[in-house]
Amino acid sequence: MCGIVGIFGQRNVNQDLYNALTVLQHRGQDAAGIVTYEGGKFHQRKAEGLVRDVFQMRHMQRLQGNVGIGHVRYPTAGSSGPAMAQPFYVNSPYGISLAHNGNLTNATELTRNLFETDLRHLNTDSDSEVLLNIFAHSLQNLGKLKPGAEDIFSAVAEVHRRCRGGYAAVALIADYGVVGMRDPHGIRPLVFGSRETREGMEYMIASESVSLDVMGFKLIRDVMPGEAVYIDAQGVLHTRQCAENPVLSPCIFEHVYFARPDSIMDGISVHKARMRQGEQLAEKIKRIRPDHDIDVIIPIPDSSRTAGMALAQALGVKFREGLVKNRYIGRTFIMPGQATRKKSVRQKLNAIELEFKGKNVMLVDDSIVRGTTSAQIIDMVREVGAKNVYFASASPAVRHPNVYGIDMPSAKELVAHDKTEEEIAQSIGADWLVYQDLDALVQSSAEGNSEIERFDCAVFDGVYVCGDVTQEYLDGLDAARNDTMQEQNRAAASGDSSVIGLHNEERT
Repeated sequence: MCGIVGIFGQRNVNQDLYNALTVLQHRGQDAAGIVTYEGGKFHQRKAEGLVRDVFQMRHMQRLQGNVGIGHVRYPTAGSSGPAMAQPFYVNSPYGISLAHNGNLTNATELTRNLFETDLRHLNTDSDSEVLLNIFAHSLQNLGKLKPGAEDIFSAVAEVHRRCRGGYAAVALIADYGVVGMRDPHGIRPLVFGSRETREGMEYMIASESVSLDVMGFKLIRDVMPGEAVYIDAQGVLHTRQCAENPVLSPCIFEHVYFARPDSIMDGISVHKARMRQGEQLAEKIKRIRPDHDIDVIIPIPDSSRTAGMALAQALGVKFREGLVKNRYIGRTFIMPGQATRKKSVRQKLNAIELEFKGKNVMLVDDSIVRGTTSAQIIDMVREVGAKNVYFASASPAVRHPNVYGIDMPSAKELVAHDKTEEEIAQSIGADWLVYQDLDALVQSSAEGNSEIERFDCAVFDGVYVCGDVTQEYLDGLDAARNDTMQEQNRAAASGDSSVIGLHNEERT
């Protein structure tokens, strides 16, 4: 999962891009990058680390231009290190820089075709670079010295014909403006908005609506599945449906975990969806344990807080904040390596003893992925005197890997893989475990927008909406994503300090 942003402004956009990326920081903490354009030149700064650490004053001063794009990244299967930081760049045609969120399921095939047929060289094994080169080659094939909006949309249509999977991207084309595109299933989120200034209208494309809100942009709407949004060099907004058979199937795990609660995605309030998750979970508990002895409900911060509050209210049980979070530790489920995750959990959370001692406590989390965090938190609350520890997941059991841009671990490393709920409870050390039902989770989101006919729920039900995921593909994904391979990739990347790209700044 990554965060992307593109801005067409009337003055320098460097500060706006920086601020937008800080709002999207929850979507990626591995690397950050910004590319701007002015006077025929691209200006770039990208590196590993948080936004606040990657961009210093000297970098911001060099990022001149009234148009630019930005990216925050978290590590995925394959290579890591500075060379994987985005945006990526190609100089032909025109000069294009691109930032991408998602995953192409046919990236291996496309990589081969780019080399053998399109005669293009790729410098990394990132599918984002594949997407960029597919788009660039499609534009180049048009043979236009000065492409117009129709040419841009034609190139995006070719991207949709060749690429499969879930993807949202923003691209900056030298002298011609900013493009935003979303895959034909709308799996990954993308929105756009406008802001009126004294100098004229400004536009912003981003992963989540909250980044528009914070920057004072008014949300126009979501980019539709298969649609492209293009702001040309004169600041004129163009939109066009570029896919043949688009079907909106947004990723429901955005509502469960990734998105900020103050975002609106495809017309659905993430906050309200999570409230409904808690209410649905309460109905299940009433049904299967009407005589429960829960004394207090305590959320595992932060993304489960909304569901936890709604659950407590519906059950008529006290809700308390019993776990204090260290805000300077990243999200453990996306941290590389099991050893790193185990160490970070204790650094991230601390229990308030008086909220647990002698009580039957129900802990609420948005999901259970590896079970590492859940098990350690349960151990922690027992140490401070909890009588019984019950555990509620606001989503169903995660039993399948995600192939559309969320770096779920190897299937065998998922705690729910080939286990019953009782076995999972035993594995994490809970006295009782309750999961949300899948139909209840879907209803929690669908209630916010009745026009959405289906959601991508693959991590729960193993049904991949693009219909092209084979067992062979999943086996390859398993080999690439297991912790041993991830550690090897990061170790290999740690010695590589070079970043090949345009106008590279200091690497420290």
